[in-house]
Amino acid sequence: MSSRKVVVTGLGALTPLGNNVQDFWNGLTEGVSGAAPITKFDASKFKTQFACEVKGLKVEDFIPRKDARKMDLFAQYAMISTDEAVNDANLISDKLDLDRVGVIWASGIGGLRSFQEEVTSFAQGDGTPRFNPFFIPKMIADIAAGHISIKYGFRGPNFCTVSACASATNALLDAFHYIKSGMSDVIIAGGSEAAVTEAGVGGFGALKALSTRNDDPASASRPFDQNRDGFVLGEGAGAIVLEEYEHAKARGAKIYCELTGGGATADAHHMTAPHPEGTGAARVMEMALQVSGLKPEDIDYVNVHGTSTPLGDVAELKAIEKTFGEHAYDLNVSSTKSMTGHLLGAAGAIEAIASIKAMEMGVVPPTINNSELDENIDKRFKLTLNKAEKREIRAALSNTFGFGGHNFSVIFKKLED
Repeated sequence: MSSRKVVVTGLGALTPLGNNVQDFWNGLTEGVSGAAPITKFDASKFKTQFACEVKGLKVEDFIPRKDARKMDLFAQYAMISTDEAVNDANLISDKLDLDRVGVIWASGIGGLRSFQEEVTSFAQGDGTPRFNPFFIPKMIADIAAGHISIKYGFRGPNFCTVSACASATNALLDAFHYIKSGMSDVIIAGGSEAAVTEAGVGGFGALKALSTRNDDPASASRPFDQNRDGFVLGEGAGAIVLEEYEHAKARGAKIYCELTGGGATADAHHMTAPHPEGTGAARVMEMALQVSGLKPEDIDYVNVHGTSTPLGDVAELKAIEKTFGEHAYDLNVSSTKSMTGHLLGAAGAIEAIASIKAMEMGVVPPTINNSELDENIDKRFKLTLNKAEKREIRAALSNTFGFGGHNFSVIFKKLED
């Protein structure tokens, strides 16, 4: 591996808990649930009538109305979170070599609302093809990366990663390798999703993947709980500025931490279900440790995929036991999806930010809504149930897994000069 070091210099978040990094972090540490009845459409006939929506956002405060009309909501979310991250990194200057700055952005689905609206309108018509000329550019998943590069003039690598719910961590790992290899000095990496639509909720509902706890949405996302019944759909975006260490140092950038490496594997098992023994998940964490040059005992916190599904939660903990051995019971584990819901292709970015902030602040965000631990889960795990916990975190590992058996892990650690 190249000796080039990859560091984090900027963060941006748009989430069901808050529309910037600080509000997001405050919501996490306070154990706030972002779940509530759906407002984006009439969900009264749906089996699941709630989601974790972004709240109180005025897009026109960030994007001119004429430009926003040409973007699906997922791309608008990408632009807003990136703006915060770029400003946080104090990145833009006359000295920045724009040919060395890239954008690797993720979305598991892309412009679902735009697709739904255009196809529905056509189906309700007389067969005459009356489509919005921006239909295709609004829908395609790579367009968010394109919009970001156009706004800032970034001329480096520019593409989209799509690996279902692992997409954003896929983007982070790709960005890591582009910087390590010397092809780029800076990459804006992250992901966005806006799938709280009739098609999104109906489709995941038909899979029986969603919780149907309509009487109490706030407690519906309950990883590791005996009575969990599926995940809660979320939306939003997370943006991370990744930068080569010497480049960041030369411009006097604030450095949060180092991204030491990651891993990518496949379960090769099932279209939607994880391997019940967590074999692929264990291998991806082992790979992340190996690439990072770290030992299992170097990790203090694991932000798990932890979607609140009966199969997934147990399989992931089995994988942690395989990877970390006895140290599995010494590190803190938590699922921030208990508060944000599942942001699908954006999940990995948001959870990476949660991991970075946990390390910076010395606080492990909790897994909320746990009242009765699943009987299949070893009680020795420190699952950080219901309340945040103070802890010095030297290194944190973040997992994301996707339909199709995609497994990605990344590791962040405190910078050592």
